[in-house]
Amino acid sequence: MNWKRILGILVVVVLIGIVAWKLKTNKELTTSKVYQYDKNATLFVDVDTVMLKNIENVLTYSGAFEPDRETKLSAESQGKINSVLVDVGDIVRSGQTLIRLDNSLLALQLQAIDVQIEGLRADVDRYTVLSKADAIQGVQLEKAILGLKATSIQKTILQEQIAKTVIKAPFNGIVTAKMSEVGSFAAPGVPLLQITDISSVRFTVNVPEQDLAKFKLNQTHRVTVDALANQEFEGKITLISSKANIGSSFPIQLKIKNSNDKVIKAGMFGKLINKNENQQQGFILPTSAITGTAEQASIYKVVDGKAVTQIITISEKIDNKAIVTKGLSAGDVVVVGGLINLFEGANVSVKK
Repeated sequence: MNWKRILGILVVVVLIGIVAWKLKTNKELTTSKVYQYDKNATLFVDVDTVMLKNIENVLTYSGAFEPDRETKLSAESQGKINSVLVDVGDIVRSGQTLIRLDNSLLALQLQAIDVQIEGLRADVDRYTVLSKADAIQGVQLEKAILGLKATSIQKTILQEQIAKTVIKAPFNGIVTAKMSEVGSFAAPGVPLLQITDISSVRFTVNVPEQDLAKFKLNQTHRVTVDALANQEFEGKITLISSKANIGSSFPIQLKIKNSNDKVIKAGMFGKLINKNENQQQGFILPTSAITGTAEQASIYKVVDGKAVTQIITISEKIDNKAIVTKGLSAGDVVVVGGLINLFEGANVSVKK
């Protein structure tokens, strides 16, 4: 019995030894496969020798053009459409007749009113003569006069209803949508035509909070149109929003007078160019050369073949470049590429 127990213990000990040996062997094998970085190795980098430059502070903001005025026309009264006098793309003038509704029934009612007015006027004339001769009571003349006035008001109402069967252009513009045809039924509130005025256009951009102070009402700025080979127009600021949008930026709207041939179309994209007249001096570096945060930015300089960390001050970032105003001197050699594995004091060599 004791021999069996001793034998069992020996087997367990042997198994534990085998497992420990296997684990040690695996660890040595894994360690041998891990790349051992040589801190004394030379790293190849791209560099740039910086020079102090006069920096023209120009910022651009993208936006879209909208029509200055646009409306969907609908009928004020219901009726069958007798004629549509324009089509999509037609240029219309203010007051031009665009659609006519059927008003034949109203015209007949107007004729009937005219007959009533003719009879009432005759009554008034007759009662006036009789009243002066005391042949009738004055109240009959008064009733005739009141009846004539009431009927005249009814005629005015009918004339107004007939006028509303003619739909006219509210302003100069272009027909940009047609939602009705001859024979269809028009009802109040149902759009029939869309008129768009692009003689002037509105251009809206979204400006970050930190740039908002650069814009004032009635300021003029240059605006380019992407689809027109960056052709420039002058726009005047008409609106600076007092509330940020979802992206935490503030909409700014400019009004731009379109060219005579209306080259700016609603929906086109463009850019607002904001130029700061106060030039500053600094060094321009690609943002890829900068490490750390905006508040604690740094770069690597190459000094005597080694990488040296240098704290810098960034005044502004424009696209993928940064303007450095402190921390560099003219002639400094700055690492702009190959920063992977780079560290303070690393041996560096410039790529050929």
